[in-house]
Amino acid sequence: MTTTVGPTPAPEPWRAWPTGTRVVVRRRLSEGGYSDVLGEVLASDGTGVRIETRRGPVHVPAADIALGKVIPPAPPRRAPRQPD
Repeated sequence: MTTTVGPTPAPEPWRAWPTGTRVVVRRRLSEGGYSDVLGEVLASDGTGVRIETRRGPVHVPAADIALGKVIPPAPPRRAPRQPD
């Protein structure tokens, strides 16, 4: 009997992300747990991925990446509320 299995995901999908792509990466924290890094790809290679976040650039080492995916562009910011 044979079992049909779907395509195997790339072991390092971030290596294929073009510069400027908006992504979210779930990273493993040294103290346990996870943290998400959201922003645009600055660079990616076998060592990990560098992401431009709202707080500045962040390098996520390959060993710390648990999950990652491309996400849609951020929605436009709304104008500040005007006092009544």
